[in-house]
Amino acid sequence: MPENATIGSLVTPVIVILLIVIILCLIASCIKIVPQAQAYIVERLGGYQATWGVGIHFKLPIIDKVARKVLLKEQVMDFPPQPVITEDNVTMQIDTVVFFQITDPKLFTYGVENPIMAIENLTATTLRNIIGDLELDQTLTSRETINTQMRSSLDIATDPWGIKVNRVELKNIIPPREIQDSMEKQMKAERERRESILRAEGEKKSTVLVAEGKKESAILEAQAEKEAAILRAEAKKEATIREAEGRAQAIEAVQKATAEGIRYLNEAAPQQAVLTLKSLEAFEKAADGKATKIIIPSEIQGIAGLAKSLVETAEK
Repeated sequence: MPENATIGSLVTPVIVILLIVIILCLIASCIKIVPQAQAYIVERLGGYQATWGVGIHFKLPIIDKVARKVLLKEQVMDFPPQPVITEDNVTMQIDTVVFFQITDPKLFTYGVENPIMAIENLTATTLRNIIGDLELDQTLTSRETINTQMRSSLDIATDPWGIKVNRVELKNIIPPREIQDSMEKQMKAERERRESILRAEGEKKSTVLVAEGKKESAILEAQAEKEAAILRAEAKKEATIREAEGRAQAIEAVQKATAEGIRYLNEAAPQQAVLTLKSLEAFEKAADGKATKIIIPSEIQGIAGLAKSLVETAEK
């Protein structure tokens, strides 16, 4: 009896301690802290009970359980290249990047079995539908249009799943190798064409500038020649004016001298013979030894004969 009592006294505290530990573990398991940008889906007996947001929450042991932890941050999914066929029957590989965010954790949990796989498949089918209506050149030059159409289609399709598609980007468009070679040749030809055009435009501008320079030079030369001609004409005009002024002054001086001579003669009261002799001297100067015939007035001729007779008499 004492041994059984000792064993019983030892077992009882151990059981109490185990019960306390179990109770503490149950209490700890019932306390949940939801971190930022996450949401917990709680089920009770297999059915949806609540959606827990950020903070501390308590659940019933065994009856309640956290069915799913949902990340509310914007997520990025880079899907592998998908084969697509254009309207002109060109097969190419296109890989896409989808930016999405979970807006309703309940719909995300119960709306579709595998949301990420569903988005990937939906992206592939939507991309094939859009590219199937475009030709190769349109596909290569209409990235923004394709991105917008895909985002709109995916956003509408994923709305029942509690997912919002914020953005869709075509990461790479990989056409067949022969198409790439053809495009490279076309780009090379286009670059050469642009280079030729730029060279021709440069030569044209150079020719125009040279012609404009020659034109301006000719205009400047013409202006200089015109100004020189004007200066020459003005100089000639000035010389002519001064020459005329000189002649006028000379004539004026001669007239003044003649007038003075006449005045002196009038004051001296010369005789008729003296005047006649002066007239003969004037005729002599007028002839200047060059005239072959001189007409002398009869009065002067009589006086001249008289003077000759006087000279002959004096010689005898």
